[in-house]
Amino acid sequence: MVEQDTIRLLRECDAGVKMGTSSIEDVLDYVKSESLKKFLIKNKDEHYKLDTEIQMLLAKYKDAGKDPNPIAKGMSWMKTNFKLSMEPSDSMIADLMTDGCNMGVKSLNKYLNEYEAADEKSKEVTKKLIRLEEDLAKDIRKYL
Repeated sequence: MVEQDTIRLLRECDAGVKMGTSSIEDVLDYVKSESLKKFLIKNKDEHYKLDTEIQMLLAKYKDAGKDPNPIAKGMSWMKTNFKLSMEPSDSMIADLMTDGCNMGVKSLNKYLNEYEAADEKSKEVTKKLIRLEEDLAKDIRKYL
């Protein structure tokens, strides 16, 4: 049970970190503020570092991980592009990113509770990703 829950939790982290990275990449071309752009790039880099850690843990279990749900990813991309075509502002980017972070935090906490038999290392990685998302949502409030 521990190994099964560990793999499932790591897969959800893998999908979540990929979704976060993709979302940041989707908005970068629209960012006007140099400080917001630098902040998003730094956060994207932190997502990549965490993804490397997740991939190493998945490899330990000989698991390929999980991509984000294609429907969720497509809907996110459509919402982002639609809203930014109507209002291409840093405020809108901050709004979209905050929504995405909040959904990620909610989902990851749900999986943390659901896969309670997962090993401590995978729980720790999940908590790191949750903090990364929470911090991003908090730090971009000044752009709302």
